[in-house]
Amino acid sequence: MLFLLFFFGFLISLIFCNFKFVYIFEIEFLEINSNSIIMTMIFDWMSVLFMTVIFFISGSVMKFSVEYMMEEKNKLRFCMIVIMFILSMIFLVISPNLISILLGWDGLGLVSYVLVIYYQNSKSNSAGMLTILSNRVGDVAFFNLYCIYINYHGNWNFFSLSVFDKNIISVMVVLMLLAGITKSAQIPFSAWLPAAMAAPTPVSALVHSSTLVTAGVFLMIRFSEFFSSMMFFKVSLLFMSSLTMMMASVVANFEFDIKKNIALSTLSQLGLMMSIVALGFPNLAFFHLLTHAVFKALLFICSGSIIHNFGHVQDIRMLGLVTNQMPKVSICLNIANLSLCGIPFLAGFYSKDIILEMYCYSNWNFISFIMLFIATSMTASYSIRMAYFSLWKKIHSKSMNSIFEGESEISSSAMLMSMGAVVGGSVFSWLIFSSPNSIELFVLLKVSTLIVTFAGGMYMLSVKEKNYFLGEKMKFIFYFFSQMWFFPKISSQIFLNFMMSWSKFSFENVDISWVEMLGLQGTFKVLVYSSKILQSIQKNSIKTYLFSMIIIMFVCWMF
Repeated sequence: MLFLLFFFGFLISLIFCNFKFVYIFEIEFLEINSNSIIMTMIFDWMSVLFMTVIFFISGSVMKFSVEYMMEEKNKLRFCMIVIMFILSMIFLVISPNLISILLGWDGLGLVSYVLVIYYQNSKSNSAGMLTILSNRVGDVAFFNLYCIYINYHGNWNFFSLSVFDKNIISVMVVLMLLAGITKSAQIPFSAWLPAAMAAPTPVSALVHSSTLVTAGVFLMIRFSEFFSSMMFFKVSLLFMSSLTMMMASVVANFEFDIKKNIALSTLSQLGLMMSIVALGFPNLAFFHLLTHAVFKALLFICSGSIIHNFGHVQDIRMLGLVTNQMPKVSICLNIANLSLCGIPFLAGFYSKDIILEMYCYSNWNFISFIMLFIATSMTASYSIRMAYFSLWKKIHSKSMNSIFEGESEISSSAMLMSMGAVVGGSVFSWLIFSSPNSIELFVLLKVSTLIVTFAGGMYMLSVKEKNYFLGEKMKFIFYFFSQMWFFPKISSQIFLNFMMSWSKFSFENVDISWVEMLGLQGTFKVLVYSSKILQSIQKNSIKTYLFSMIIIMFVCWMF
């Protein structure tokens, strides 16, 4: 069914991209006293093309999950949750008003939490809490944006954003920026993306290719024309995205979990998309969003096939010689890696090359330029490293293993996705851009992309299994990079320790001290003392009666 939707969506996207059609549909659900509830949908070349890619990737992932989740008892429940996840993303893509975007936005966050905690162990539960709490920050920002929109304008459609005052738009820029960077895991909210790898591999293929993490990028692309004149928006987004891009690409060279390695690769590419949005080229960011979705889903499918055949081992140091035992998956994994590196005429080359050339052509600061080329070099480095450990190195797993590829659903879905990773870049470039993009640069800048990519690959081939840093003094640097610049600890343990310390202080100094004395215990003691006094009065003692009569007479004499 999903492949059938992909086929029809592709035919429709050809028409929409060629003629730049825009259709807006309004469906009235309810009308009460001249107040109506209307569902609005927008179909333009961007939404139709993105939905086509979502259908293609979702169909391949569902085909892959048939075999990968074969031993799962609740396969129907898993498929229903994944379909809800896909529908939430489609709802977000076709919505032109903030209330329906908010529904799709929250739907992605809640369903992703259910999928991350799917295996119901301590690791998945902690990863799920980190994921949903990080996304809640963006959800709150987006809800505040919606409240401002309704309060000052009374209209839900984002087409009318330009009518606001500049001061109001500045506040909305901050809220939109916060919502976008949390959903797309930009610094300082980057820790949840690798943690979300606790979900099943088919879910990871969807989350990190065309659904959850791309929602923030897609939102920034949709709203970029309204915020493009705001320098604060551009500078802030460029700084955070460039830092995220460099951090993720460097840290990926120190990660040994194959799924987290690919997740860090996703984080780096999201930083690249956000940075090109900040530079003012949203169509280029959308172009790279589509090509990245195809080869990243292929990477996850191939890694899931390897994990499935190696008995759910994810440490790349325990893998090896996959080329001899799984040739089809090895071919597809190499295609995805080469496309990620930007090797000419694969899908990733068409988008990454023009993005890097636009970086060279633009007049932005030199620091972001250096960060971009470091990230590009490190992308080739960690791609070669993952391929070496999993495909070519001697096997270090169990001495007796049986790996058989055969004509499985996993290999067929990988071969299907590899076609998109080969021809997707050229097809998307023909559809999105009406004419070829030609940028005139110096020869050195023109070939700089290939130079840094080749340099990163050669560096990793020369290092292989050697230690990156030698000596006791450099172990902290290795630990610093392997721990993702301590962002997981900052995002979880620091806040957890603060809350635990504050709760201990509150319990010792508030709960069991003065609150207890003035509250229940104090009330109890007052009642005990007053009851003792009343008991002593009611003992029929003549002394008590005489003393009471003297007090009453004294009071009467005084007043």
